[in-house]
Amino acid sequence: MSPSEPGRGKRSPRIQRETRNEFDGANAGAANREMTHKLERNSLQRRARLHGFELRHSAYGYSLIDGERARVDGRNDLTLDEVNARLDAEAAKRGPTDTRKRPG
Repeated sequence: MSPSEPGRGKRSPRIQRETRNEFDGANAGAANREMTHKLERNSLQRRARLHGFELRHSAYGYSLIDGERARVDGRNDLTLDEVNARLDAEAAKRGPTDTRKRPG
């Protein structure tokens, strides 16, 4: 009997799924590096917003955008480490910032 015969539903044959019991260490390492990069980028985005900047990414790298929508130092090829250093310098210029809410 073929699936097109009357009285029989049009059902595709059941496909066996492969189960994977082995641990792929190479993919886990890459996933960990990606997650670390993502967490660092998100942290820098929050810090940039705290100082009035926006962190943008392009094909060349990262850039900090100020309130007038201009690149800080005219650069768009910063690495995350360079962005971190610039935000540290900005924090040192402005002094300590306490963003905690105070009762009252």
